[in-house]
Amino acid sequence: MDGLGHRLRASLRLKRRRGGSRQDNLREAAKEPERAPEHCLSTFAGGQHFFEYLFVVSLKKKSSGRDYEPTITYQFPKRENLLRGQQEEEERLLSAIPLFCFPDGNEWAPLTEYPRETFSFVLTNVDGSRKIGYCRRLLPAGRGPRLPKVYCIISCIGCFGLFSKILDEVEKRHQISMAVIYPFMQGLREAAFPAPGKTVTLKSFIPDSGTEFISLTRPLDSHLEHVDFRSLLHCLRFEQILQIFASAVLERRIIFLAEDLSTLSQCIHAAAALLYPFSWAHTYIPVVPESLLDTVCCPTPFMVGVQMRFQQQVMDSPMEEVLLVNLCEGTFLMSVGDEKDILPPKLQDDILESLGQGINEFETASEQLNEHVSGPFVQFFVKTVGHYASYIKREANGQGRFQERAFYKALTSKTNRRFVKKFVKTQLFSLFIQEAEKSKHPPAGYFQQKILEYEEQKKQKKSREKTVK
Repeated sequence: MDGLGHRLRASLRLKRRRGGSRQDNLREAAKEPERAPEHCLSTFAGGQHFFEYLFVVSLKKKSSGRDYEPTITYQFPKRENLLRGQQEEEERLLSAIPLFCFPDGNEWAPLTEYPRETFSFVLTNVDGSRKIGYCRRLLPAGRGPRLPKVYCIISCIGCFGLFSKILDEVEKRHQISMAVIYPFMQGLREAAFPAPGKTVTLKSFIPDSGTEFISLTRPLDSHLEHVDFRSLLHCLRFEQILQIFASAVLERRIIFLAEDLSTLSQCIHAAAALLYPFSWAHTYIPVVPESLLDTVCCPTPFMVGVQMRFQQQVMDSPMEEVLLVNLCEGTFLMSVGDEKDILPPKLQDDILESLGQGINEFETASEQLNEHVSGPFVQFFVKTVGHYASYIKREANGQGRFQERAFYKALTSKTNRRFVKKFVKTQLFSLFIQEAEKSKHPPAGYFQQKILEYEEQKKQKKSREKTVK
C-alpha cells in the first residue's frame, strides 16, 4: 500500500468559513498550511481509534448531459446531534471526499473491466491537524458494463499497510452485502489502534464462511509504516531519486505525472518520506483533482501528483522553476538545471553507493526494502545536521535557543557547510528546530538513535587510528 510520509497528504485545507461554492472552498483548501504542528504522521501511540468514517463514493449521472458526478452513497457512522461547528466541519469533509475519490474528472462510461487502484490523500484542517483518506477504487461485482466505485476510509492515523488490509476486508464483504460491512467496521471502530510491533485481532462473522479472525499488525519500526518505496524504485533510477530529494530539501516545486492513481500516490508519499526526520509543510496533493490543476501555477513550494491525461494542461501552465517528473517514462520533462549540484558530492556518492548494495535482495520484503532505501538519506541528515542538539542552549526556564552560526561553522567540510547554510533557512529545518527548542527532554527516537550510532562509530575510528600510530 502506498505510503505518507511522514506527512503524506494532499493539502486540502478544510477552512472554517461559511458560504461560497464548493469550487471556492476547494481552491482555498489547496493553499499551503501556515505550519504543520507535527513532524511525522507515523508517531502515533497505541490506543487511538482506527478511523473516523467509511464512505462509499459512486458515480451518478447528472440530470443534464452525459457526465457523471461522484456522490457519497454510504457513510458509517452516521453522525447525529452534532454541534454547529462540528456539523459545518462534517459538511466540508463530505463535499471534499467525492472529488478526491474521483480526481480524474466526470467523463466516464460503464466498463466491463477496470484495474483496482489503491491510493490516498490527506486533508489538512485550518488548525494544522490532518485526516488521511485511504481509497480502493474498483468495479463492483456483477455482470455487464458498470461504473467503478470507491471505498474511502478517513483516519488521522498514517499506517498504509494496515489500512490496505482493512480495505481488502471491506471489499470482500461488499461483494456479499453492505450489511456485512457494518459489524466489521463497528468492531474495528471499537478496537484500539496497536502500539508499534503489536497486533490487534478482530472477530468477524461472514455468511456461508462463519467466524473469521483478522489480525492487524503494526510494524515495529513505525517511522516507515506509512510508505512503500517499490513504485518509486520501479519508475526512477537512483540518480533521479537523489535529484528529487535535493529539490525537496530546498523546498522547490515538484510535479509527478503518471497514468494511474496508485503510482502517483505511492511515489509522492515515498518522495516525502525521504525527508525524515523533517516534514514537508507546504502544499502537498498526491493526486490533484482536475478542478485544482491551477495549483501548479502557485509561486510557493508544492509537491503534487497529476494524472498523465492532464499533461498538456500542465505543460501549458505558467510555472517557475519546477521539477516535472514523468513516472511513466522515467524522465524529467522540466527542471531547474542545478539539481545535481545541490547536495555535497561526497555525500551524494555515499547515498548512491549504499542504495546500490544488495538492492535485489529486498524485492518482496517491503519493510526491509523501506529500511534499505530510507537509511542512506537518514545518514545524510545525520552527517550534515546530526549535531543540532549540541547547539541548542537552554535558558533558566528550560526554553532553548538555537545557535545557528556556531552550528554550521562546526562542520569541517566546506561543501557540507555550504549546503547546511542553505538548509537552515528552510521551513523543513525551522519547524524541526522549533520543536527541539520547546522540548525540555533529551532527544529520542529513531533519528537520535542513528546519531548516537554515528558518533560511536567516529569514536571507534579515532581510537583505531591512535592505536595504529
